[in-house]
Amino acid sequence: MNIKERLFLAGQHLLPHHTLSRLIGCAAECRKPWFKNRLIDAFIHRYQVDMSEAEIGNPHAYEHFNAFFTRALRDGSRPLDPTPGAVLCPADGAISQLGPIEYGRLLQAKGHSFSVLELLGGDAERAAPFIGGQFATVYLSPRDYHRVHMPLAGTLREMVYVPGKLFSVNGFTAEQVPELFSRNERVVCLFDTERGPMAVVLVGAMIVASIETVWAGLVTPPKRTLKTFNYGVSEPIHLEKGAELGRFKLGSTAIVLFGPDQVRWAEELAAGSAVRMGQALGGPLQDA
Repeated sequence: MNIKERLFLAGQHLLPHHTLSRLIGCAAECRKPWFKNRLIDAFIHRYQVDMSEAEIGNPHAYEHFNAFFTRALRDGSRPLDPTPGAVLCPADGAISQLGPIEYGRLLQAKGHSFSVLELLGGDAERAAPFIGGQFATVYLSPRDYHRVHMPLAGTLREMVYVPGKLFSVNGFTAEQVPELFSRNERVVCLFDTERGPMAVVLVGAMIVASIETVWAGLVTPPKRTLKTFNYGVSEPIHLEKGAELGRFKLGSTAIVLFGPDQVRWAEELAAGSAVRMGQALGGPLQDA
């Protein structure tokens, strides 16, 4: 590592993650036109954000930075792959890793893996259906569309808020910080689908002000302790394939899990592959 990388990594361990994220979250909600417009303009310039796809193309029309950051796209901007049985990519970004869950662990980066048990909140019964299954990790960069969508149609069974750190989740930290995704704050969403259990895990990161879901809104309990929300059969929450699931206020990572013998990822995808929400990540084994 060079000196810049060493300083960045040291800062990841020394900075007060949650305090910094709360302060930035407050700034991101500021409605003063002179402030929020300059912030948005600087962000667009820095990250070369494509506003031509946005439902509201004028960046100054957003009430605050967070509204701009979680902006909706124009109809038709992300067509859903029509292949029967296709598993859709949940978000814009790049593949961090994808492949089998071996010995209860997911590949994070070369030389690093992490536990599916810890990722899902430490409950063995919750993790058991995914042992020997498949996973795909999608990293959302700052310039990307930051809403997360359903890879398959599913009925929500459980949501788990797991407290943790807020390390950055870019490629460099994935290579340097052990157990990164099972150490960061995250929201685990468990669905029943045509392929059996499916988990979509929304992983927080440095300066991520919050994680939201469409059924619960902001998911941050007053006390940052593990909290489980169960959803009964009397009023089931069902989301169609491609429907919005949640969103990040500032960038992060989405991880999708399936059980054994349910999914085969597309052969052309590998670590570093650019992806867009709605494209096919894979399909059922028998059709591969």
